[in-house]
Amino acid sequence: MKVRSVFISDVHLGTRGCNSSALLEFLREVQTDHLYLVGDIIDLWSLRKTFYWPQEHNNVLRTILGKAKYGTRVIFVPGNHDEDFREFVGTSFGNLEILRDCIHLTALGQRLLVLHGDEFDSIVKFHPWLTAFGSRAYDSSIEINRHFNRIRQFFVILIGLSLVI
Repeated sequence: MKVRSVFISDVHLGTRGCNSSALLEFLREVQTDHLYLVGDIIDLWSLRKTFYWPQEHNNVLRTILGKAKYGTRVIFVPGNHDEDFREFVGTSFGNLEILRDCIHLTALGQRLLVLHGDEFDSIVKFHPWLTAFGSRAYDSSIEINRHFNRIRQFFVILIGLSLVI
């Protein structure tokens, strides 16, 4: 599939809740001139708590870097979970640029401001204790969702078996 631009955000590589297999499949099937990575691509908050980094997360990064190597312009706009990369804003590594924000020009000539939503989140900026609480609540909901999906998958298999019998 060939498209002009792709926008991806909130992947959270480094967490168990990341659906890296679906992202990897998508990245391998799409060809694009511009790939915008709009924040929370790598979840440094989670990695600081417990290090989790399976090979598939490496494969996602390698695929992105491979696209940059072969001509795709990759623009990385760090978010709050990967804010440490904001230290490198203005840096380019070949076709990979790290920017605080940027303007995307659509095929119809419209200008779109690309930035991560935490720029407008006063809670994140001015109440770090509330941010930490929200992060723990988010992590808990992701963990509950993982268990819920396992149970749901069990019932899907069970129903499938009962239809066969």
